[in-house]
Amino acid sequence: MKINPLLLIDFYKSTHHEQYPKGLTKMVSYFTPRMSRLEGQNKLVMFGLQAFIKEYLIEYFNEYFFGRPKDEVLNEYSRVLDNTLGKGSYDLNKIIDLYDLGYLPLEIRAIPEGSRVDIKVPMLEISNTHPNFVWLVNTIETMMSCTLWHTMLSANVGYNYRNIVNKYYDISVDDNVPRARALGDFSMRGQESVESATKSSAAFCLSFLNTATVPAIPWLERYYNCDCTKEPVAFGAISTEHSVMCSNYAIDGDEVSFVRRLLTEIYPNHSFSMVSDSYDYWNLVDNILPQVKDEVLAHNGFISIRGDSGDPVQIVTETVEHLWNIFGGTINTKGYKVLDPHVKAIYGDSITPQRCQAIYEILVQKGFACNNVSLGVGSFSMQCLEGFDGHDITFKPYTRDTYGIAVKATYAEDKDGNPIMIFKNPKTDTGKFKKSQRGCCAVHFDGENFSYVDGLTFAEHDADTLNVMQPVFRDGKMLIDYSLSDVRNNLWDGKF
Repeated sequence: MKINPLLLIDFYKSTHHEQYPKGLTKMVSYFTPRMSRLEGQNKLVMFGLQAFIKEYLIEYFNEYFFGRPKDEVLNEYSRVLDNTLGKGSYDLNKIIDLYDLGYLPLEIRAIPEGSRVDIKVPMLEISNTHPNFVWLVNTIETMMSCTLWHTMLSANVGYNYRNIVNKYYDISVDDNVPRARALGDFSMRGQESVESATKSSAAFCLSFLNTATVPAIPWLERYYNCDCTKEPVAFGAISTEHSVMCSNYAIDGDEVSFVRRLLTEIYPNHSFSMVSDSYDYWNLVDNILPQVKDEVLAHNGFISIRGDSGDPVQIVTETVEHLWNIFGGTINTKGYKVLDPHVKAIYGDSITPQRCQAIYEILVQKGFACNNVSLGVGSFSMQCLEGFDGHDITFKPYTRDTYGIAVKATYAEDKDGNPIMIFKNPKTDTGKFKKSQRGCCAVHFDGENFSYVDGLTFAEHDADTLNVMQPVFRDGKMLIDYSLSDVRNNLWDGKF
């Protein structure tokens, strides 16, 4: 939306300037995951802040606020609010003062991106750097919150899948086989928007290299200092779809003609995936593939046989067995069967964590290495976690409240620099997760877990040399600029 960024807010943010106590010169707020509604998940991946800062606080403010004529900016702001909140309900002078200042007088400090931050520990801190702009600190809360929460949850999703991969690859796959190619993101068409899909897939790519979401690559290049021509940012895949398979069948009158054409004419030197259940999946596997066995084995690449209906666990594990019977393979160094390198099994966009683990468990039990299959994660898994309550399957949609994410003011200073400790602690909050920090915080890391100390003045938290929350943005400029490699290394301790 090409509008004044100070309209990218909840309405009530436009009125808080007048509501704060008079004479405040400093405000400090913290972005914190206050709880976890997911059993066994008590950390959240810190990711997306750098992109938010570059996209909104730098690019967006420079282009759609500071870079536009002053009258145009003010007229747009007042036109919207005069006709919605009413004239006189807000102070336009604060917008005038900010425009005249010419930069965004904020500082953001944060835990390094790629860190897995413990629940209840603040991930980032926002404060004003100019005494006249206390109101600005929490004004950006809305756009920050709605931009970051899903990105961070998707990073968690990728991290959790990668741990499943690591577990079963440790058991059954040669150590030189790349684990980052085991799963791929297939979620774009089922996401809420292009923007949501892009950021979600980029977050997933902290743990994997395969995605069907093309814009994730230029997004990562733009905001995380990487280059797909020089390093593995992420990879796509050549694949057929049902429109292709069915239109060729309508012309040829059979399926074998198109399979042969794919192998020998269209992609003789490229690996590709072929959706195989448009009509009769097992007929294609057991009867058509043997007819093109010579072409498959002469192909300069591999063909992935893709199921797209039925029980994914059954389909993909049984496909591996059928392909072994047709094409054979080898035994790897860990004693598990590996299919001939010209064939593979794949199932796209229906793989939940439970199904992923079940597929790998069955393969291992049957003596097959887990790299015989590629698996796809769809929009369901990016937005919901499947569970079981002992009786029925349950579904837990991901929202901002999955981790109780919120930005809360905890510290202020008056005109003389005297500290003012701010906190909230609702008596009606029986879950005890809405209680905020009090005062400024210093975040510490012991090599495994993050913790924090609150109740500090701004000067005291500045003096804490163990505080891992470092300045990343100040007065319109980046102070730390992570690369994608930096973030992956932080998340995976250099073992991406």
